[in-house]
Parts: sequence; structure tokens; C-alpha cells
Amino acid sequence: MAIPLTNEIPDRVGVLVIGGGLAGCSSLLAAAEAGQYAFLVESEDNIGGSTVKSAGLYAFAGTAEQEAAGIDDSVELLKQDLVAVGRGLSDPAMIDLYCDHQYDTYTWLKERDIVFGELHAASAQSVPRSHPTDSTGMLHKLLDRAGQLGARVSLNTKVNRLITQGQRVTGVEVVHDGTIQNIMCDAVVIASGGFSRNEDLIGSYAPQLSQAVRGGGVGSRGDGLAMALELGAATADMDQVRGTFGIYPEPHPHEDGTGILAVYKGAIAVNNAGHRFVDESKPYKEIGDANLLQPGARTFQIFDQSVLALSSDETPIYDFVGRRNSGLLTEATSLSELAEKIGVPAQNLEETVAAYNAAIAEESEDEFGRTSLSGGYGEPTPIQTPPFFAHWSGTVVLATYCGLRVDESMRVLNERGEAIERLYAAGEVVGGFHGGGYMTGTAIGKAAVFGRIAGTSAAQEESELQW
Repeated sequence: MAIPLTNEIPDRVGVLVIGGGLAGCSSLLAAAEAGQYAFLVESEDNIGGSTVKSAGLYAFAGTAEQEAAGIDDSVELLKQDLVAVGRGLSDPAMIDLYCDHQYDTYTWLKERDIVFGELHAASAQSVPRSHPTDSTGMLHKLLDRAGQLGARVSLNTKVNRLITQGQRVTGVEVVHDGTIQNIMCDAVVIASGGFSRNEDLIGSYAPQLSQAVRGGGVGSRGDGLAMALELGAATADMDQVRGTFGIYPEPHPHEDGTGILAVYKGAIAVNNAGHRFVDESKPYKEIGDANLLQPGARTFQIFDQSVLALSSDETPIYDFVGRRNSGLLTEATSLSELAEKIGVPAQNLEETVAAYNAAIAEESEDEFGRTSLSGGYGEPTPIQTPPFFAHWSGTVVLATYCGLRVDESMRVLNERGEAIERLYAAGEVVGGFHGGGYMTGTAIGKAAVFGRIAGTSAAQEESELQW
């Protein structure tokens, strides 16, 4: 497989895609498959963006992998879960769009040699529907196929602004090798990601995340969002930026940016006093919020050998053994020894675990109302089999899950609800879908689903030239 790279900046293309994450790569391939000369520009020196820093899980329902595992899922159940986790703030049309196209996109990916691994349940999923795959490998496969259809990719090419003629977008101004150049086109797809690396925007829209670790792709500066706003684009969910729980909160050579979620396999979360502070089955955005309210905004995931045994090396958030081998877990033969090693009062930790185990044995009620492993799926198990483990955990801003308002063709809308002519968007830069919560697998899931729609729709714009 080869990325179809070029150092030559063309004067004109059919569909111009901004951003080399999954949304951009999906848009590029879809536009190329529709017969357009598609061209992707990426501001950094490699493709991937936040996609390759994610857990690599895709939320699809009704798949062959689910059927083989005996998992009963449906589009209706997926939709119910999305509405519930969005807390009534999601745009129903965006949820319908995802649900109506998720299976076709899953099939589209598999037909392009994408292979999904062992299924997992996670945040806000009432049944396991997290389909893991190698995201970097996926991008290379999509780009290789796009290249065979004539599409090209230019790295280290930053877009300065959108070029317009009247109310219509007609191209972009880019900087490549220190030279400013215009690329004219029949449609632009903004797939430039969010703004997790822009301190000014985080400070404006999410000041509560001041103690959160910064993550996401290094190019997640909000450039595409800003360019669209200059044209009067409308936004959605800008007050719903949330952090993700589970990252190791200090720099470490083996922290890949995703952290782990042992809480969804049976761990509990405790603060520096050794006390639980949240129902660990909640969406990890909510756990992330709760973590930020604890002293120092740093807590611990506590679990035992039975949880470690559920480790999956193909899914970063569940790769507990990998974390152990990399020195990211603290290990002890008893809870009191573990408490001493992590600086937590031993008596408090022992009493906390005892109370949790008693609730599981139905000797008492769980103090936070936990009844499942995650999202109503799976039964909690007692923490009692040594050795015991602790993972120091913070909240990280991996993605911003808000942005431009779009219609069902992924056309960017202005404040009056009118489409900005020939301007499309997909991926993290799009708002309205997640609302007030987040289901695992829907960030890169929507990147694939909405990216494919955006590329296909953009390719339908009337060409001024024949390609």
C-alpha cells in the first residue's frame, strides 16, 4: 500500500479535502469513486490526525461480527442509546443520518479490506458494538485505493482561507514549501478535526477543563472551524466539550494518548483518600467530569487479577497487560500494600473495596448505584483475586465533539439554516451529533460515515471543467 503523495500543487481540482484523518480520507475516496479528481491537503507531515490517537473502535450495529458472537443488536437499539447518551441535546436528524448509513459504511469499509477484531462493550453501549481495527492501516488502505483512482495527497500544506465568489466557495489558499498558492475547485470538504490543541478556544468554550491533559492530533487547532465561521457558518454543541477519563496523567514513553478503561471491565475508581466518587459504568465523559472535581484532578482505577485477565492487546483502552509490562500499573499482593505504594490510606481503600464487594454479593446497595460494567451491559465482579493493581488516571481532552452545523448531505449551514454553497464538512469539526454525551466508537464512526457522505455529496457539484 502506498499513500498517493505529491509535491505538486494543482491549480484546479474537483473536490478539495482539508485534513488527513479518517473523515478526510473517507471523503477523498468517496469523491474519487464518484469520478472526481479529489485532492487532500494535510497541514502536518503525516496523515492520521486524531484518528490514529484514538482507541480504534467503531460503533456499528447489526454486523456479522456481532452475529458471530451471539450479540443481539439493531439500528433501533443503537438509536435509543445515542438519544439517551446525548441527553436530549443531539440533533435527531444527525442521529438518524448516522443510524441510516452506519451499516452501509461498515460494509463499504469491509469491501475495501478493512478487518475488525474482537467486539467490546464500552461507554453508553447497551450491548457490545465497539469494532476494533488498526486505524493507521485503515487510512493507508483507503488512501491507496483513492490513489489508484487518481486522487492525490499533499502533506505540510496549510490552508490559510477559503476563497469565495459571491456566496459560493470556489477554492482555498494554501501555503506549501513557503509558497502561497490558490487551488480552485468545485467543492471543499472541511475535515480538519477539532480544537483540542488550541488553548484559547478550550479556555473560551471549556474553562472547566483547565486541569485536563491535552491530547488529540497536533494539528487540532480549530483552523477549519475558524475558516467556516468567517463565512457565517452556524455551530452546535459548543458548550458540550468534555474530557475523557483514564489517561496516565504525566508524560510517559508508553502512554499512547488513550489511557485505559479498566472500569468497564470491573475496576473501581477511587480518589486520593481511597474513596469511590462515581458510578463507574457511566459514560467516560461523565467519569472524566467527576475526576476533575476530585482533589488534584487525579484518581486511580483499582482492579485485580480477574480484570487483568480480560486484557486485549488489539484494543488500547483494554490493553491492561501491555500497561503492566510498560510500568504504567502499580502492583501489589494485597490492598494494604497497594494503598501504601500509591499513597492512599490503606484502611479507606480496604473498606471501599469491601463495601463494593458486599454490594455485588447483594449484602447491601452500591453507594453510587452501579449495577453494570458499562452502559447497562455486564455484571460487576468482586475485587478479591490478587495481585491487585492501580492505574493513576486523569482526564484528557482527546477531541472536542462539537463544531459546524450541517445538513443531511454534510453541507455547512449558516445561521439562517441555509447551505453555504459548495462547502461541506465531516468528522470532529461537525457538531450536532453527540449532544450532551458520547458513545464509544462514534467519533471515528461518524468520521467514516459522515466523511463518506460528504465526499459523495461534494462530488455531485456541477463541474466547471471535465476531469
